[in-house]
Amino acid sequence: MQTNFTKSFKSSLELLPEMETFILEKFHEFDIPKDIKDNLEIAVAEAAANSILHGNKSDPSKNVDVKISLTSSNLIISFKDEGVGFNPNNVPDPTVPENIQKSSGRGLHIMKSLVDDVKYNFTESGTELILIFKIG
Repeated sequence: MQTNFTKSFKSSLELLPEMETFILEKFHEFDIPKDIKDNLEIAVAEAAANSILHGNKSDPSKNVDVKISLTSSNLIISFKDEGVGFNPNNVPDPTVPENIQKSSGRGLHIMKSLVDDVKYNFTESGTELILIFKIG
């Protein structure tokens, strides 16, 4: 069995709460362990903000497409922006001393520490960030 939900959002920080609510409300319908729900809330907030701010540069003419897939073993949430992409290996490690005091650059690190897997698809039409939670 697989359940899918999709929705497109304009790239505006004002819509960030709406995007997060759309995602989180879907999981109240399913029996997902509390520790996964807690991690999910934080990872979703980081991913949604990154898609809007870094991916689409807060350009309201661009969209972030959110897709949620639930299988018997995985919960998968993807955020596809219309940005030019980036190399995740070039993102500075926020845990090294010279980066500890920086006010940004922690989002990817936070997501990677909260989810079971983080994947990226880079295309000519944008970047897709995929968060995978093992639930079964």
